[in-house]
Amino acid sequence: MPKKKTTKKNKKKRKKKTEKQLKKETDIQKIVNHFFFTKGLSIEQIKNNAKKKKIIYSRFTRPAKQLLELAGSVKKAESAITKVSKWAKSRNLEYAIETVFKKWLELDRLKPKEIVKKPYYRDDPMVWSETKRKWYVINEDGNWLEFADRESKIEWRIVK
Repeated sequence: MPKKKTTKKNKKKRKKKTEKQLKKETDIQKIVNHFFFTKGLSIEQIKNNAKKKKIIYSRFTRPAKQLLELAGSVKKAESAITKVSKWAKSRNLEYAIETVFKKWLELDRLKPKEIVKKPYYRDDPMVWSETKRKWYVINEDGNWLEFADRESKIEWRIVK
């Protein structure tokens, strides 16, 4: 059987197809890398962990491709990952690319948990009384003592 001659047209079609495939792969890589950036890893750390097999990079490519199809563009996919990562980190939750799918319908309502700061004076909690317009310190016994020091002495702590 004689071999078919490849024409210039066929070569161009093949070339275009491979260029498109390469572009899609790089878009998927961008999404996977952005996911790892939100986890706090740099590109060098991702590569080292992949070599040491701490990260199985191929495990993240299929969900990244699905996310790209769902979002329509790399930019939208990355912003969705960023939103979900901020939301999950504020609640001390683990997240994956699949979490973005689960939260897709409520992305516009997803917000990080607000940071609550509470007042303390000498390691005792404090309460503001609206009726009396005064600060009170609650001691270890549970008694409310009127705060008689300067407001600059109040220590504000983030309570999780």
